[in-house]
Amino acid sequence: MFRNNLVITDHCLQLHSNHGKIKNKKDFRRALLLSSDKRTGVLAPPSVYLNNYINNSCLFLWQRVEVRPRMACPFSVVVAIDFGTTSSGYAFSFTQDSEAIHMMKRWEGGDPGVANQKSPTCLLLTPDLRFHSFGFAARDFYHDLDPEEAQHWLYFDKFKMKIHSTSDLTMETELEAVNGRKVRAIEVFAHALRFFREHALKEVKDQSSSVLEGEEIRWVITVPAVWRQPAKQFMREAAYLAGLVPPDCPEQLLIALEPEAASIYCRKLRLHQVIDLSLQPITNGLDLDGTRPFDSSFRQGREEMRVNTFAHCFLSVGDRYVVADCGGGTVDLTVHQIEQPQGTLKELYKASGGPYGAVGVDLAFEAMLCQIFGKDFIQSFKAKRPAAWVDLMIAFEARKRTASPGRANALNISLPFSFIDFYKRHKGQSVEAALRRSNMNIVKWSSQGMLRLTQEAMNELFQPTISNIVRHIEELMGKPEVRCVRFLFLVGGFAESPMLQKAVQKALGRTCRIIIPHDVGLTILKGAVLFGLDPTVVRVRRCPVTYGVGVLNRFVEGRHPRDKLLIKDGREWCTDIFDRFVSIDQSVALGEVVRRSYTPARVGQRKIIINIYCSATDDVTYISDPGVRKCGTITLDLPEPLVPPGAVGGAEAGAVVAGPERREIRATMQFGDTEIKVTAIDVMSNRSVRASIDFLSN
Repeated sequence: MFRNNLVITDHCLQLHSNHGKIKNKKDFRRALLLSSDKRTGVLAPPSVYLNNYINNSCLFLWQRVEVRPRMACPFSVVVAIDFGTTSSGYAFSFTQDSEAIHMMKRWEGGDPGVANQKSPTCLLLTPDLRFHSFGFAARDFYHDLDPEEAQHWLYFDKFKMKIHSTSDLTMETELEAVNGRKVRAIEVFAHALRFFREHALKEVKDQSSSVLEGEEIRWVITVPAVWRQPAKQFMREAAYLAGLVPPDCPEQLLIALEPEAASIYCRKLRLHQVIDLSLQPITNGLDLDGTRPFDSSFRQGREEMRVNTFAHCFLSVGDRYVVADCGGGTVDLTVHQIEQPQGTLKELYKASGGPYGAVGVDLAFEAMLCQIFGKDFIQSFKAKRPAAWVDLMIAFEARKRTASPGRANALNISLPFSFIDFYKRHKGQSVEAALRRSNMNIVKWSSQGMLRLTQEAMNELFQPTISNIVRHIEELMGKPEVRCVRFLFLVGGFAESPMLQKAVQKALGRTCRIIIPHDVGLTILKGAVLFGLDPTVVRVRRCPVTYGVGVLNRFVEGRHPRDKLLIKDGREWCTDIFDRFVSIDQSVALGEVVRRSYTPARVGQRKIIINIYCSATDDVTYISDPGVRKCGTITLDLPEPLVPPGAVGGAEAGAVVAGPERREIRATMQFGDTEIKVTAIDVMSNRSVRASIDFLSN
């Protein structure tokens, strides 16, 4: 029934499988597994001929098969860490009582008597680079340091953005502290995650009636959906370094996409848990009745998500909606549909976003200070008085949260005494004189030592960032796949801002309903816990880019360019052909795989390395096309071949096992999860082959 055509060369082997008439279910399954999708090609020859190809021969087999997702291992507890740009926190849930999400409530520092459910994402290292503190404790200790002493301590604030902005991220990428000293970024992130680990384990053990072992805990770390694979791998490596999980148990750690986690939580929200801006407009940061500030920081330590027969879910099966995660550093957008009958989620358009978070308002404030007092002075003050600069930005952050479109009175920003004194020493005049000279009428000076920012000034600070967010959402809403969307959920810390809420409602309120969860700042964290409890809840995702490898095909005169011609042993080959694994914005189901089979080029070869290429477009023919770049490598570590029974000698004796069949290594790649995964087996022995995929050493 099957006709197999083998084309063999001295360095490559290609398998074409075509199926004939399908008579029964067994034939169908065989046909499915051997389907070639009419895509053929041969991976490139050894690097002695072309150094940008892999150093192995191959048996090439195209397969896209959807298999049933593997069920999660039985963990006793799920701990999720929402690692944000401006604030971070954790939550956990026991699998035996998965309807209850426990919010963290033990943060050092901050406001006395308040159980802070998130902490500032700031970290302090001693002058000899040892970990000192994180969050409120780091901020408060650094604030109390003597100005001269503070110059020797390493304070890191909003350092997550570095991972997004670095195009060539590696394990050696460095972060710069406020005082200018640099440390490897992986070490800073590991310090932070180690702090979360210790903090969370204490609370989990207090809540647990039994002794928990390390392997009983599943960890979840959130990252922006717009992060590329290197950044996701970076967070995983930092978690390994922090001791969250051992590297040989990768399934114990999940990487959750922030807007996706928020969507998982939002799909279960009930009517009383959301605010519909179309029905309840917000004025001056207050509810419709003007009595209660709109704030997500409710202080309960444990949230019950139990079914209430008198309450109804806000969303229904079949609903389509957009989630806009407006955080401190980035804004992420994802589009989902709730599927029948299980209520799983299907992504309708690839995740998008950019660096449009609340940090943009902080940068605008810094630019305003440079305009008033001079860029050279601000840079000098940041270098010589780093702790005072941090105090100034903290003061602005506190006032920024109270800004609202209808506010009549000005916002007062306290200037540290060291700022006023430093300016007078270096410029020979007062800050009040500098304000008058700047002709900036929207900023006034208060005799109490404060900058008074008028409503016009606050609008000027917010407008560029908010305009970017609104424009990006409008562009997404204009896509054909998104036109039937009925709801837009605003989540994340920046979504608490009445300035952003009003702008989004004004621009998009007529095309869809703008919905804000009551616990808007904790939505991602709670959704990450739910994702850890059931990683299969998102059934279909969209591929963010096109992935593939470089291959050789038979050269066809007139179709292939002459500069791609390679002649080897009298045969003509076309080099650099891009073999596509998945395409940009392609729907990929969870568990759907792409398979390739390879044979080593040499007897005794112990490693196969395959280069992966990616592109932001699907219009790709060759790996040398514009916009195509090498983004990672797949490494297959080959085990010693098994010695047949009765063979003389062994591997130790240097015996070579010969046989009529070429050795085949079958690699299986998954693109439907939050991370790209690869596994492999030795077909002849059916033994697992150690397979890894690396995006950081590129």
